[in-house]
Amino acid sequence: MKIDIKKEIPLIGIVLLPFLYLAYIWQDLPNKVPVHWNIKGEIDRYGDKSELLLIPFLLPLLIYIIFLIVPFIDPKKNIEKMGKKYGTIKFLLTLFMSVLATYILYSAKTASISSPNGIILLLGILFIILGNFFKTMKPNYFIGIRTPWTLENEDIWKNTHLLAGKLWFIGGILIVSASLLLTEELNTYFFISTTILICLIPILSSYIQYQKIEKDNSAK
Repeated sequence: MKIDIKKEIPLIGIVLLPFLYLAYIWQDLPNKVPVHWNIKGEIDRYGDKSELLLIPFLLPLLIYIIFLIVPFIDPKKNIEKMGKKYGTIKFLLTLFMSVLATYILYSAKTASISSPNGIILLLGILFIILGNFFKTMKPNYFIGIRTPWTLENEDIWKNTHLLAGKLWFIGGILIVSASLLLTEELNTYFFISTTILICLIPILSSYIQYQKIEKDNSAK
């Protein structure tokens, strides 16, 4: 698999956005800036402005690099079988991380209350989009519900991701709705609870499916 530089240019531009924004506001930043907010969106820790340099590196750049190298280290080359879907997922996650990084930098610059509802709403939209992709994901070691049981059996992988797709889609809709209706604190707890459920249920389902297959095989 080769890297198509022309196709990567828009993504590289997206990755650079928070870097460019940080360079633009750098001189206007005080030496001490807010670097952490509590679940109510209130600033609860200040740090040196140099800490902000980590944000664009750890969010869009790291995600982009991971997605870039995964096809080259995939031992069974299943990522290649995903075709354009893999590129779409890479684009969406890189874009999300870039927007998130820029939002955090903006909140640090303005030293303002940062409403977690806005970030959670974006995450809900991301869950909806990813839910639509789960059903088409091929078995691989890098993306999806990667448990010992889904990787062991292709049918378990397929069934688990069909279930996960529905759960993530519904969960995303509920998260978006809650972000518009609930207070920051309640919405944060709702988001955490919903995320745990939509991740845990498919994992448990894959284990139950595997145990059923093992039981059926031993009964023959």
